[in-house]
Amino acid sequence: MSLSREQAKEKIIVALDVPTRERALALAEKLYDNVGAFKIGMQLYNAEGPGIVRDIEKLGGQVFIDLKLHDIPNTVAEAARVLTGLQAFIMTLHAAGGKKMLAAAAQAVAESVPENGRKPLVVAVTVLTSLSQQEFTEEIGIDRPIAEQVVSWAKLAKAAGLDGVVASPQEIALIRQACGQDFKIITPGIRPIWAAANDQSRIMTPRQAVEAGADYLVIGRPITAQPDPAEAAQRIVAEIMEAAV
Repeated sequence: MSLSREQAKEKIIVALDVPTRERALALAEKLYDNVGAFKIGMQLYNAEGPGIVRDIEKLGGQVFIDLKLHDIPNTVAEAARVLTGLQAFIMTLHAAGGKKMLAAAAQAVAESVPENGRKPLVVAVTVLTSLSQQEFTEEIGIDRPIAEQVVSWAKLAKAAGLDGVVASPQEIALIRQACGQDFKIITPGIRPIWAAANDQSRIMTPRQAVEAGADYLVIGRPITAQPDPAEAAQRIVAEIMEAAV
């Protein structure tokens, strides 16, 4: 079975990794009709503050706030309350913070959903897609296969009450097996065949990732760095529609 254009579009989250509100809104306005959501990460959030989240939402866009919260449980829980109040579509914690931290954030989110608001998806970041196995072992100091660590953290996130994880597309099948079909998997490291890998190590094409079972694909430069971002997004939507799911 193939996906409709609407289904394919909803899987795309565009990473607005730009330094200013003006550039972010210019991209959002060009891309709104061709993608499902926009990711605001540390660069843009730290430059513009929570107002940029509201600005994107005013355009009608869903916002994935990717701050990878990682601190003591109470601090992370209170930060998660704030992001819930911003009506985030998705927010991230770092799985390395441990079960107490993850569970505290999940509880805080559930308690602070505004009246008539929606509960954001709370997901745990596992191993960054920029890391190779050699770097993970020699520099980070974790002497186990990346895939094994990702699955371990995914199971921890599920046990803590989170909705899913952020992981490389190469770990999708293992996470599905360990955590089930309802557990959300968000995959960065997505590169169409016609785009450069840049600083990503563990990558797949959009079609491959969707066929492997990804729920959402985070895509930045293959869309935002193109001369015509809307045309690039349309090409990726067409590729996803060809996936056998």
